[in-house]
Amino acid sequence: MELMRKLEILADAAKYDASCASSGAQRKDSRTGKGVGSTGGMGICHSYTPDGRCVSLLKVLLTNSCLYDCHYCINRRSSDVQRARFTPEEVVQLTLDFYKRNYIEGLFLSSGIVRNADHTMEQVIEVARQLREVHDFRGYIHLKTIPEASQALIDKAGTYADRISINIELPTQASLDQLAPEKNIANTKVAMNGIRARIDEVQDARKQARRIMGRPRAKPPTFATGQSTQMIVGADTSSDSVVLHRADELYRDHRLRRVYYGGFSPIPAPSVILPIKPPPLVREHRLYQADWLLRFYGFGVSELVPQSHPDLDLELDPKLSWALRNRALFPVDINRAPRDLLWRVPGLGTVNVERILSARRFSRLHLADLQRMRVSLKKVMPFIMTADHRPRVATLENDHLRLQFLPGPRQLEFDFNPKASATAADALMVRSGQL
Repeated sequence: MELMRKLEILADAAKYDASCASSGAQRKDSRTGKGVGSTGGMGICHSYTPDGRCVSLLKVLLTNSCLYDCHYCINRRSSDVQRARFTPEEVVQLTLDFYKRNYIEGLFLSSGIVRNADHTMEQVIEVARQLREVHDFRGYIHLKTIPEASQALIDKAGTYADRISINIELPTQASLDQLAPEKNIANTKVAMNGIRARIDEVQDARKQARRIMGRPRAKPPTFATGQSTQMIVGADTSSDSVVLHRADELYRDHRLRRVYYGGFSPIPAPSVILPIKPPPLVREHRLYQADWLLRFYGFGVSELVPQSHPDLDLELDPKLSWALRNRALFPVDINRAPRDLLWRVPGLGTVNVERILSARRFSRLHLADLQRMRVSLKKVMPFIMTADHRPRVATLENDHLRLQFLPGPRQLEFDFNPKASATAADALMVRSGQL
C-alpha cells in the first residue's frame, strides 16, 4: 500500500482520540543550530499548551488492526474497515518531512493492539527512539501507552515522550465488561500508578541535582512531564456524576494532568448494544467546564452534581447552575469576600478575582470598576454587592431568575465543536479566566 494511502487511513482512524493536548514541555530550540524541531513556534493548530500556545501535531495510529473487540471502536477486531500499518521508519520519515514543511511541531502516536501489548509498545517506542536518538528531534512527542504492557516498556516510553497517556475509556468496570471485555480498570490504575511513581522519582532526582554545590552536576534523568486519559461519554448509561467522580479520583490518586471527554460518535456497522444517537454536543462541553471547576476553583463533585441532579444542566454552565441551587450564599460582597468565595460567583474567573483582590486594597469597588475589568455585569449583578449596588432579595428569590440566563436555541445547539472543546476552550479559559 502506498504511504499516502496509509496516512489517509491511519490519520482518519486516530481522530476519535481527544487526549492529545500538549504538555507545554520546554526543549532546546533547534534555531541554535543543533537538533531538529522544537515545541515552540506556530503551524496548523491541533492542540494548545497550558499557557495557550498553539501546537500542531501529526496525530496518527501506527496501525488500525487490533486484537480487541471494543464495541464503541471503529477499529475493533470485528469491524469491516480497511486496515493499514506503518513501519516505525515510515512514521519517523513522515514526522520529519511534515516538520520541515512547517506543517507540525510534534507527534501524537497511538496504535491498535497487534500480536500482544508488549510487541505493540515496542513498535511505538521504536518510533520515539529513532526520532530522539537518531534524528535528534526536539519537538513534542505524545505516546499512547497500553496498560497491559510491561512496566519496563511503559517506563522506556516515558524517557522519550513529553507526555504519555492511557485511556480508561469508560468510568466503570461494569460498562467495560459490557462494551470492552478485554479491558480492565484495575490494570489501567496499576499502570498509572507506575507512571506516577516514575514521574515523582525523576522530579526528586532533578531537585537533588540542583542542590549539589561545588561539584560537577550529573545530567538529570528524563521522563514524561505528565500523563492524561480519555473517557467516552454517551456510549453507556453512566451519569455525569459517575464520570466526574471517576475523573476526580484519577486527579487525586494518580495526579493526572488532564482527563479528556470524548462524546460517543456512531460508527459504521455498530453493535446492537450501542446507542443509536450520540449525546448532545453540549454535554461534552459542560463536562469540560465542570472539570475546570474541580481543578482550579475548589469545587467538589457532589456540589456540581448532587444526588438530586446527577447530570449537568445542559442549558447553563455548571457554576451558574450551582449558584442558582445555592442562592442563600448570595449576594457576595466583592469588597470583603475571601478569594475562594469570589471564585464561586458566576461570571468571575480566577484572573478577575485576582484583579479585584488587588484593587480593593486601595478603594471600595463600584460596578464601573468591574466594567473596566471586562466583567460581564449581566451575569454577576444578581450575585454580588458593590459600593453602589445591592441586589434586592426578591431578585435572588425570583423563580424566573434562571430564565434570564437561558441561551437561545441556536446558541445551545452550536455551543461548542466537540473536537475543539478539549483545546480551544481551554485556551480561551486560560487567557480570559472567565468562568
